[in-house]
Amino acid sequence: MIGNSAYISYTGNQVFSGTGLLLYTFLSFGFLMAFRILVKESYRFLSNTASQNSKKRILVFGVSDTSIGLAQSLINDAHSPYRPIAFLSTNEKGHNYKIMNLPILNCCGAIENELEAIKKRYNIQGLLLVGDTLSVPEKNRIVEKTFAAGLEVYNTFMPEKWDKLSDVHLKIAPLQIEDLLERDPIEIDTQLICNDLRGKTILVTGGAGSIGSELAKQVAVFKPKKLIILDNAESALHSIDLYLKKTFPKLKYQCYLADVTQQGRMEGVFAKFRFDVVYHAAAYKHVPMIENHPREGIRINTMGTRILAKLACDYGCQRFVMVSTDKAVNPSNVMGATKRAAEMYVQALQSKPGVTTKFITTRFGNVLGSNGSVIPFFKEQIKNGGPVTVTHKDIIRYFMTIPEACQLVLQAGTMGKGGEIFVFDMGKPVRILDMAERMIKLSGLKPYEDIPIEITGLREGEKLYEELLNDGEQMLSTFHPKIMVSGVVEYEYEYVSQALDHLDILINKVGKKREIIKKLKALVPEFLSQNSVYQDLDLLEKPVEVTILNGNPLPNQKHPKPVAVKTQT
Repeated sequence: MIGNSAYISYTGNQVFSGTGLLLYTFLSFGFLMAFRILVKESYRFLSNTASQNSKKRILVFGVSDTSIGLAQSLINDAHSPYRPIAFLSTNEKGHNYKIMNLPILNCCGAIENELEAIKKRYNIQGLLLVGDTLSVPEKNRIVEKTFAAGLEVYNTFMPEKWDKLSDVHLKIAPLQIEDLLERDPIEIDTQLICNDLRGKTILVTGGAGSIGSELAKQVAVFKPKKLIILDNAESALHSIDLYLKKTFPKLKYQCYLADVTQQGRMEGVFAKFRFDVVYHAAAYKHVPMIENHPREGIRINTMGTRILAKLACDYGCQRFVMVSTDKAVNPSNVMGATKRAAEMYVQALQSKPGVTTKFITTRFGNVLGSNGSVIPFFKEQIKNGGPVTVTHKDIIRYFMTIPEACQLVLQAGTMGKGGEIFVFDMGKPVRILDMAERMIKLSGLKPYEDIPIEITGLREGEKLYEELLNDGEQMLSTFHPKIMVSGVVEYEYEYVSQALDHLDILINKVGKKREIIKKLKALVPEFLSQNSVYQDLDLLEKPVEVTILNGNPLPNQKHPKPVAVKTQT
């Protein structure tokens, strides 16, 4: 090989110029890179075009920094199924302006007409609401008009509440019925609860149920000395065990598979742990089921409460917080009456000499999303194509979320002096038929057209509306705006205890259903059956109410059988 500075030669013949080879290298590399970029960008363009066409075209409500930032994140997120097309504003100032090349559309006038026009002009499919920028009444108004225009509604909470800002589309979901219930947010004194529970040994009965499991989760946050979760539902108890193990690895807790009506088992648990606080949430709650099985309702709801309450006294428990229900107020069904009998017992026990345990009762209505509640039931019916079944067109109920209810239970537990019944402000009652119609609309369907609604008639023991106070009770305010205390009617311990002894014999040995219910009605005089086979028992002679003054009946008030007793001093 022979070479010089300008040429490369082989056997005396020139083959390549060194400069030409270098130039060829750079040109080849440049063309290759340009080709690769062209192919990649072409693919991205075609892919984005196809993706954009398949995305849901949505309006973003509001022109705040939050809604603008959210829209920008959705535009930049290639995996997002949503494509912001415009901002929807109720403020005329932004009319005819653009942000990120997205127009600001005004809807100050007849919003349903304007939404209809916007839908046609921009081919919009849905509306995205961001966080709590609207009050619940305003949100309801916007949502109703959006449904009327044939649009879907989506919701996302404020970005500052997100765990991370990536995958913004995963934080967006169809609006839920819970978001449309008119109730004010609940605030609790977490420091007071923390001071009250930290370092304590705490028992939660019914700890695998909807309320009990949430109570256990919330109590765990306050770092108790030991937390015992007790329930007789094996699978559900296993689930809460796995949750606590993963979420609170340093928490000292135990899950006990046990029945609250087994006195020997319960005594062993109390003797072992010497609880400071008991949250008693174990109960049977389904009205029609307990109407047909009164023995089991009384056994769990009433006798189970009596066993636990007596053990709490015997083992020096500081506080016993019973979770009750608004169905215990002037009960119209066996379930409500069993809970009212339990309330009466713990109140009577509080007045017994020598009792130092503070017995506190909390009452609230239906909780959203609990096992067997109406909302999961409706969702399943809608998923299956209907019909959605409502028992009466005028039936109304109070609703609260499970976390909210448990927060108030914890708060009330710190407030009680002993013997009180705390009643929670549940907000405005909700007409169940309206809820069914809205849930169908939230699913993107039309009630009575896509999904039929059937009125089936009131179930056994069911009321049209629930009450907050029994006859003779008065509502008193507390320092917490969402918690009231009921001025209750007091009952003599011996009378209630003897009545429960008789009931216990009936449910375990010789009693027939009607005899059992008759005895329960004698104990709970305000129990009047509705839509029930036991209604005719109310036509019989009602027990006489006797007032006890300083331990003795007032003159001229003789009574042949156990009766309801009021205590005066």
